Amino acid sequence: MQLVSRAFRTPRYTGSMRVAWLFAIAAVPGLADSLGVLPFWNSGANPQSNLDWIGESVAESIRDAVGSRGVVAIEREDTQDAFHRLGLREHTAISEGSILKLGEELDAEQIVYGTFEFTPSAGTGTGAHGSLKIAAKILDLKRLKLSPEFVETGAVEDLATLQAHLAWRALAIVAPKLAPPESEFRSVRSAVRLDAEESYMRGLMLRVPQQKETLFMQAARLDPRFGHPCYQLGRIQYQRKEYRQAAAWLAKVGPEDFHYREAEFLLGLSLYQADDFGGAQKAFQAIVATVPLNEVFNDLGAAEDRKNLPQAVEDFRKAADGDPSDADYQFNLGYALFKRGDFAGAAEHFRAVMTLKPDDSIAGLLAARCAKKQGLTPSVDMRLTTLDRLKTDYPERAYWQLKNMLGPKAP
Repeated sequence: MQLVSRAFRTPRYTGSMRVAWLFAIAAVPGLADSLGVLPFWNSGANPQSNLDWIGESVAESIRDAVGSRGVVAIEREDTQDAFHRLGLREHTAISEGSILKLGEELDAEQIVYGTFEFTPSAGTGTGAHGSLKIAAKILDLKRLKLSPEFVETGAVEDLATLQAHLAWRALAIVAPKLAPPESEFRSVRSAVRLDAEESYMRGLMLRVPQQKETLFMQAARLDPRFGHPCYQLGRIQYQRKEYRQAAAWLAKVGPEDFHYREAEFLLGLSLYQADDFGGAQKAFQAIVATVPLNEVFNDLGAAEDRKNLPQAVEDFRKAADGDPSDADYQFNLGYALFKRGDFAGAAEHFRAVMTLKPDDSIAGLLAARCAKKQGLTPSVDMRLTTLDRLKTDYPERAYWQLKNMLGPKAP
């Protein structure tokens, strides 16, 4: 790997997770490669910008496929930023030299790129009916080795099927040990209506929030089984703090969807903010058995604590044990113990908070009350009854990459 993965260079990946990552780099000879996927460009005789969504859709399907198997696929937004920093235009043919530069800019070990060609059916002009040819290559930047071109052809109406097969072939090249049999891979990826996919991708490509939302709404109406637009609409509503509306959209994202667990995490946060602590608890529980992230244990504990459930202490403890350097985890564990009358245990964690964050006045106040063995009187201490601290980051991709590097025996 050229550098520590982009995912771990953000401030939120600190403490024990980052330490484990660095030990993994030193200890494991065969790392899981990070993958950049460029938007496929239109190589037809008369390229039209109104078909650019097809190239974006192909790239997105590959990201979903490899990401769902634990390969770190660099986000679409990061790829866009790399194009802009290098002064390159998306959706147009670029040289192999530019592809190399993009790979270096993205800190990617492998790059998937390619073309598509749409041929309208006779007599239909440039309408929706016709044939599609998609060709892809994979450039291994570590070995400077280019894969043979692999091609999919068929009716444009079968775009979802063509993409699924292409994505499986890409996964089999990029991470052959992680690729399931194609029949298994295809069985969990339901076909999406072409018009719904088009609306979704056009929405994803836009930058104006209101226009994006309109197209996501259209995609969700056209194909109610399509989870991607529901996830995006849930994110939009959550960012607006319209938590009940966000929860309604996020609840529609099914387990087969690539975004399912992240949608469940946002669903849990939305329900928590809407004071549905039981619903939030169920959402976080749906994630933690598969992805035991400190962030999820913390937020599960917060939902349980608001319901005065005893298991909140254990879930906060799991988060704090996972990253003792996180002040929020220490605070939540101390706060849960404090509310249950364990003043000595609570004081230990509040002291840890003040070591990590000396200016944390609430931790200092509660530590002082622990020293006096002075608990809460809800009618008097209303402002101190709802202090649980949530985590809003969800680093699942980082978790899977670390797990893959540590091998099958990793927890």
